[in-house]
Amino acid sequence: MTGPLSHIRVLDLSRIMAGPWCGQVLADLGADVIKIERAGVGDDTRRWGPPYLKDKNGAATKESGYYLSVNRGKRSVELDLASAEGQEIARAIAAESDILLENFKSGDLARYGLGYDDLKKINPRLIYCSITGFGSDGPKAKDVAYDFMIQAMGGLMSVTGEADGVPGGGPQKVGVPIIDIVTGMYATVGVLAALARRNETGVGDFIDLAMLDVSTAMLANQAMNYLVSDVVPVRRGNKHPNIQPQDVFAVKDGHIVLAVGNDEQFVRFAATIGRPELATDERFRLNESRVRNLPELMTIVGERLMQDTVDAWLGAFRAANVPCGPINTIDRVFTEPQTVHRQMLRHLPHPLAGTVPQVVSPLRFQNSPLSFDAAPPLLGAHTQEVLAELGIGKVKPDGA
Repeated sequence: MTGPLSHIRVLDLSRIMAGPWCGQVLADLGADVIKIERAGVGDDTRRWGPPYLKDKNGAATKESGYYLSVNRGKRSVELDLASAEGQEIARAIAAESDILLENFKSGDLARYGLGYDDLKKINPRLIYCSITGFGSDGPKAKDVAYDFMIQAMGGLMSVTGEADGVPGGGPQKVGVPIIDIVTGMYATVGVLAALARRNETGVGDFIDLAMLDVSTAMLANQAMNYLVSDVVPVRRGNKHPNIQPQDVFAVKDGHIVLAVGNDEQFVRFAATIGRPELATDERFRLNESRVRNLPELMTIVGERLMQDTVDAWLGAFRAANVPCGPINTIDRVFTEPQTVHRQMLRHLPHPLAGTVPQVVSPLRFQNSPLSFDAAPPLLGAHTQEVLAELGIGKVKPDGA
């Protein structure tokens, strides 16, 4: 493999989404990521279907779409970590690894002799990233967590969805497991920062990463809006709390998204919709005034936009350099000309299906180009290969 991390080995003891997302990012960057899976069962997400990948004959495999979304480029090893043999093999891999990822309940791996304090004795350069719902300490440290419940507990759902009293109003989760994904990205940032520090000190580190902490950090402007005003943010549907006009607008044959980001853009926007006087109207001239007088502005803009079509408005706003876009369904995302040009969708060789579609990394390196060659692995596909590299003979994955 190529990429800027082609010299790095990762022991991935994680499952589901957050840890595996980090592992896939590192694999995309060229790292050798060894994914440890429960013997005969594998990562929980292997069973999170339908849908499942179809084989060359059109029959469903055991490779779920969920699993395939987050395990590209890794090597799968089946191990029974509850057995002495499985623990010894995991320690042998850890001794040769730069990074370890895990999302067991707090303290569980220490019972197997695989905690950070255990492994740093055999590999003081190891960077050990522990991902849990609530962190390694505190009243909820032992509790199990999933993305959905953390979206709720961390406040994200309180500002997502239409307001109460509006048709369809009520708390909503984000349409992808966003807490898991962002936790995976924070994990990636953390382990890479620890790698940079290790280059200076020669010593690894322990990273304690909690999904609830991530969700709290993600509140960003909404958190600061509350902290500086004591006004609790509420659900506003698609309306931005601080910048206007930014919303979904109905037009003659569908909907568009407008994201006018500053006063200069508003001048161009007003001219484009044939209402240039709005840019000098004291109710709307400045963003602060537009936010305060939003109902009046929405009425004016909404009525004008209903007079033309999606394509007409997209063309007009693009010509005026006003941020605007269609609301693409997932299928249209992959026919969007810019997405096609950037080759975000690739098809990688797969032993059962022939090829498997993959949405690849958005990172583009000029001097260390990324290589997308290895599909998400079949369960245990690399067990004997990895054991041979460690000088260990063939063993049964359950340690028997």
